[in-house]
Amino acid sequence: MSPEGSTIEKANVKHVDGDVTPDSLESSDAASFDEKRTKKLLRKLDWNLVPFLALLYLLSFLDRTNIGNARLAGLEKDLGLKGLDYNVALAVFFPWYVAAEIPSNIMMKKTRPSLWLTIIMVAWGVTMTLMGLVTNYVGLLICRMALGVAEGGLFPGVTFYITMWYRRHECGLRMAIFFSAATIAGAFGGLLARGISEMKGVGGKPGWAWIFILEGLVTIAVASTAIWAINDYPETAKFLTAEERKEVHRRLKADRTSLADEYDIKYFFHAIKDWKIYVHMLITIGIYTPLYSFSLFLPTIVKGMGYTNKRSQLMTVPPYVFACICTITAGYLADRTKKRGVFMITGCLSSIVGFTMLISTHKPGVQYFGTFLAAAGIYPNVPMGVAWNGNNIGGSTKRGVGIAMHVGFGNLGGIIAGFAYRAADEPRYFSGHGLLIATTSMSAILCCFMTVYLRKENARRDALMASKGLTLENYSDEMKDAEREKGDNATFFRYTI
Repeated sequence: MSPEGSTIEKANVKHVDGDVTPDSLESSDAASFDEKRTKKLLRKLDWNLVPFLALLYLLSFLDRTNIGNARLAGLEKDLGLKGLDYNVALAVFFPWYVAAEIPSNIMMKKTRPSLWLTIIMVAWGVTMTLMGLVTNYVGLLICRMALGVAEGGLFPGVTFYITMWYRRHECGLRMAIFFSAATIAGAFGGLLARGISEMKGVGGKPGWAWIFILEGLVTIAVASTAIWAINDYPETAKFLTAEERKEVHRRLKADRTSLADEYDIKYFFHAIKDWKIYVHMLITIGIYTPLYSFSLFLPTIVKGMGYTNKRSQLMTVPPYVFACICTITAGYLADRTKKRGVFMITGCLSSIVGFTMLISTHKPGVQYFGTFLAAAGIYPNVPMGVAWNGNNIGGSTKRGVGIAMHVGFGNLGGIIAGFAYRAADEPRYFSGHGLLIATTSMSAILCCFMTVYLRKENARRDALMASKGLTLENYSDEMKDAEREKGDNATFFRYTI
């Protein structure tokens, strides 16, 4: 996205220019789309876009985190891992994952979303399958790095892809549903691992190897349908009528409030110089660090409560189910109220309480309940944070760069997460829980700061307009056009708080 966002947007603009002229799109009879028809259009978009995108992310998250389940099935012993070897194997995934984001999205622009997403799906499916064939530590490291390269373009690419179809305050719920697949992957992964590990000895392979092989083959199978299942752009979507395509374009143009959509390098630098984006980057790494720590180590954490390996696999399922419900609910409420900061703060506080319960007692029941609160706070905040940052960046190029900075920096938290829970700290993992309390507390404080600042800034702009006898309603199109290159610094732009 950096170029991530801008490159996809450029692809979209190019497609519009090639197929439907802006003038013809503007001739759409917007009045014909009343509230009932608009809801029907949104449901049509939802059913044709979101489920398959969620399936892709489910497979992606399952394939990157199933190593935690494989660990309980004997991975470390069979490959001779010692000391921090396992932690290093987790951490090497993330630098390659982050590095692949921008090149991957450039390729998405040069080809098209359906083709490129199919290619990277096949790549990570093959890599996942081959991980089941490794016989030593070096082979495991190589596969983990290759997996990072292959998966790097999916989350940032799909996140921006969603903004090409929905208005600002419609994206949060769709991103939440898309990301909720990560919680389903966690729950489904525990159940799958419990069953697949019983294949120990089949074909001369250990149980953990079959976890990788079978889940990799499922990804390849789904990838074979992706090129037909993914719609590239609204202007080429076959499931929409010509009138509906025009309405989607009209709604998006109105939502952008006349801000510049064209690519220009100056908008890249506008993003680089915007201090608010850097605050969001810090918020994000404070959330992504516990996200990946939880995803990679939950089976290990539960085992440390005194449960057997097999029971630990199954006990990871309920916290993820609860997190899935909370993620979708929070996304819906945030879109409905058009607020995000208060939900981010609430999520952080829930996580802090959860990790505090894990670190402060040795009672398994209390600790296990803490995993529910931690998951319920962490997972909703990932799509919520992307939506909040994206809502508050004006102009498509700057937004693309800003989201890329947000997602890329956040994913570096995966490197930290790889070393959060060390074998030397079992079974209580005081340092790991303490680290996550600290990072989540940082995010909570920064979310409070941003909420207060953005509310005051909106009030300042309202007062500035009022002093000139203006309101958002009577701010003319000519006045907006005069500020179209100012992005979110435009007088008529209002932040989502």
